[in-house]
Amino acid sequence: MAPELYNPASQRLVEALAAKLRRRQVLGSRETALETALVLRQVVSKARFTNIHQLVEIIRDVGRKLVEAQPKEHTVGNTVRKLLHHVREEYNNASKGTVASSSNVFSISKFVLQGQPRKQVTTQKTESALVLREDDPDDPDSFARTLKPVLMEAIQVILDELETVYENIARSAKDHIHSDEIILTVGKSHTVETYLISAAHYHNFTVIVAESGPTYGGHDMARSLSAAGISTFLVPDSSIYALMSRVNKVILGAHAVLANGGMYAITGSLLAATAGRAHSTPVVVCAGQFKLTPLWNLYHEYGALDFADPSSVLGFEDGDLVDTVDVVNPYYDYVRPDLVDVYVTNDGDHPPPSIYRLIKESYDDEDNEL
Repeated sequence: MAPELYNPASQRLVEALAAKLRRRQVLGSRETALETALVLRQVVSKARFTNIHQLVEIIRDVGRKLVEAQPKEHTVGNTVRKLLHHVREEYNNASKGTVASSSNVFSISKFVLQGQPRKQVTTQKTESALVLREDDPDDPDSFARTLKPVLMEAIQVILDELETVYENIARSAKDHIHSDEIILTVGKSHTVETYLISAAHYHNFTVIVAESGPTYGGHDMARSLSAAGISTFLVPDSSIYALMSRVNKVILGAHAVLANGGMYAITGSLLAATAGRAHSTPVVVCAGQFKLTPLWNLYHEYGALDFADPSSVLGFEDGDLVDTVDVVNPYYDYVRPDLVDVYVTNDGDHPPPSIYRLIKESYDDEDNEL
């Protein structure tokens, strides 16, 4: 990229966020996506470009730096891909002058929704008022000046989706959870927490929370649900299979949802999903659409190759034992698509086989590898 296209102030912002991601100072899928969108807004607002190729390269360069800083936070790359999709969409619309309505396009996701149209599909634009002049020698900044307001709106749409994702997912909670049911969840997930608290306004049910050792995020989850007036029981992870025969539904959170319908989730999720399948108990996963990732599990069947500090499993006080064993403390489980019954997102409910279609609608194929 030409150095004059990349504002030094913007570069400092990108490097600062990359350092935070590298040091794990920004944690959580939603928080990293929000930080990425805010940095992209600053970069785009100050960038200089004369054609679409320079703009795309600026955004891709930012995405590459942030993804390389923390490859395990998949929502960083997802946010960049979403913005690139909006950029090309607006550019193509302005180039053609008219925008074909997308409400008549058939897709599997619309069939699954059955009368619940997705908001981005129902949005119709019949004509574009933008007149783009690329590489204009008389006014080199005309292209950026015309396109930037539209890009700011696109980034604001992404930010609005991230800020309201929990509430939008929780809207369907009353339809999935019924009175007197016993729900099992694992660890701490803000999405699942909001979902269950929303359902508690309409139904009385019981929640069993697995503590998810050695992080023990389930303790915070149990306290939060109990404070909201929900009957809550905290159990060790080893009790999941024994209790599954009494459970009506398993509700899990996700760190990332992959193109094949599988997901990365907090450790213990694979145990709960496998036990649920053995007892024919439905497994419901609550995840915002910003977690949909055009990637596959390229590692091995049971892990995401992201590991936490092993000292929480086997402390250094056990000196003799530490020297003779290798301790592995995986932070995420890989849950296969056949273990999940449905994904509840902020744009409706989708079975694992239709996830790839949602990804095709949200991102462009050329952005799969930034």
